[in-house]
Amino acid sequence: MSSTACPVMSPITVWILGDQLLQQHPALAAAEAAVGRDGVRVLLIESAARLAQQPYQRKKLALLLSAMRHYGAALAAAGYQVDYRQAADFRSGLHEHCAQQQPTRLLTMAAAEEPTRRFQHALGSTLGLPVDLLPNTQFLVGQFTPFADAPAERSIIMASFYRAMRRHFGVLLTADGSPVGGRWSYDAENRKPLPRNAQPPAPPSFPPDAITSAVLDEVARLPNGIGEVADFALAVTAGEATAALARFISERLPDFGAYEDAMSRRSALIYHSGLSPYLNLGLLTPMQLIRAAEAAYAADQAPLNSVEGFIRQVLGWREYMYWQYWRRLPILRTANGWHASRPLPAWFWTGETELACLHHTLSRALQTGYTHHIERLMLLCNFCLLAGIDPQAVNTWFLAAYVDAYEWVMLPNVIGMGLNADSGIATKPYIASASYINKMSDYCAGCRYNPKQRSGPDACPFNRLYWNFLIEHEAELRANPRLGPAVLGLGRLSAAEQATIRHEAAAYLARLCVE
Repeated sequence: MSSTACPVMSPITVWILGDQLLQQHPALAAAEAAVGRDGVRVLLIESAARLAQQPYQRKKLALLLSAMRHYGAALAAAGYQVDYRQAADFRSGLHEHCAQQQPTRLLTMAAAEEPTRRFQHALGSTLGLPVDLLPNTQFLVGQFTPFADAPAERSIIMASFYRAMRRHFGVLLTADGSPVGGRWSYDAENRKPLPRNAQPPAPPSFPPDAITSAVLDEVARLPNGIGEVADFALAVTAGEATAALARFISERLPDFGAYEDAMSRRSALIYHSGLSPYLNLGLLTPMQLIRAAEAAYAADQAPLNSVEGFIRQVLGWREYMYWQYWRRLPILRTANGWHASRPLPAWFWTGETELACLHHTLSRALQTGYTHHIERLMLLCNFCLLAGIDPQAVNTWFLAAYVDAYEWVMLPNVIGMGLNADSGIATKPYIASASYINKMSDYCAGCRYNPKQRSGPDACPFNRLYWNFLIEHEAELRANPRLGPAVLGLGRLSAAEQATIRHEAAAYLARLCVE
C-alpha cells in the first residue's frame, strides 16, 4: 500500500484593515477555504502615516491600536500565522510583508473609505501579484441597495430608504409585512427633555489590560493629538463590545426613545448606546444590534418607541450615511451650498467660550471623544451653519475630535446632514434658536446669555445668528416647504428689530473670526 503526501499549498495573505476587525471576516474565510488555515498569512499594519494624518482624539487612537492588537493576538491563539507590522505607511508594510512571506495571492476586504479603497484597487500592480478585493460586509446596504438605479442628483429622503431596508431585512414587521405598531417611525414620541430627577446609569467600563496599558503609554507620548488617554475604559475586544451591547439593552434601551434628543451637562451618554465606535471597527455588526433590540421588544423589556428609534439609527441613519457617502462622492469633498467661508473659531479646539452649551459640548468632545448625535447636529453643526463656518473646516474638526469618526460617516453627516451644504442629503437645514436648546437641555441655566432675548448685550448668540440667517436667506428658505413656517416668523419682527439683529450679528461674527 502506498501513500501520497498532502501537497503544500502556496500561502495566501489576508490583509485586514484596522477598522475591519470582524469575527467573521470574508477574506479570512475565503483564504482558509482555498488553502486551509496553515496556508493563510494574516497581515495587520499600523501605519504611522495614517495615524498622523490629523491630531486625532487620543482615545480613538488608543481604541484602534488596542483593538487591532487584541484582534491579532486572538487570531494567533486560534492557530493563524499573524504578521503584525508597524510601518511607515500601508504601502511599505505590504511590500515588506510580501518580500518576507512570498505570498502567491492577497485577499482583502474593500475599505469603507474611498481613499483606502482606491489604494486597494491599485494593489495588484503595486505588489505584482493577484489581489482579490472582496465586498465590504460591515454594512447591510452592501447586501441590499435600495434605489440602486437612482441618479446621484435625485434626492431620496432617509424615511424612504429606511422603510425599504426594513422591508428587505424583515425588521419590526408583522406577518403581512406591515410595521409593528402600525407606524414606521415613532420619532414624534422621542423628543422629551431629561427630567431633573432622572439618573441615567453609568456607562460600562472595561479596565485596561496589559496590551491596552502599553498602547496608552505609546499614545500618551505622541506629539500631536486631542485629549488625553487618562480614564480610558472603552471595550477593545468583540467580547467586551458584546457585553457593552447587553448592558445597553438591559439598562438604557427602555428609556432611550423618549429622551434620545435630550441634552444634559449631568450625563454625556444619557440613555444612548455609545456603541458606534465598536460598530465602526467591526467589533459589533449592525444586525447584531438590530436583532438584540428586536428581542428586547419581543420579551417586553423595552417599549416600541425606544426599540424602533434605536433600530432607525442603525438600519436607517447609519446605513443611509454610508450609502450617501458613496453615492455623492466627490461632491461632498467640496460642497458649500450656503457659500460659507468663515474660519472655525479657535475655541472649538479648547472649549473656552461663554456659550454654556458649546463650552460643555466641546469640552466633553475634546476630553472624551464623545457627544451624542443631537449635540453634534443641533449645537455644533447648528452653530457653524448659522455662523457661516467653512464646511470643510468643520468636517476636519469632527474627524479629529470623535472616537467614532471616519470619513465615510463624517462627510455625509457633517457636510450633508449637519451643514446642509450639499443640497442633496438633508431636505432642509437643521437650524434652531436658543429656544430649542433651552427646551431640550439644562445648558442654558446659569449661562451668561439669555436664551429668550433676540438682541441686546445679553441676547444668546444662537438667537442673533438664527434670525440673521432667516433674514439673509429668506427667499431661499421660504421656497422650502419644510422651512416655510419658520421663515413666516420673520413677520413678527419689525424692520427696526431686523436691522438691529443684522447689525449685532455682523458685529458678533466679526469678533468670532479673531477670537
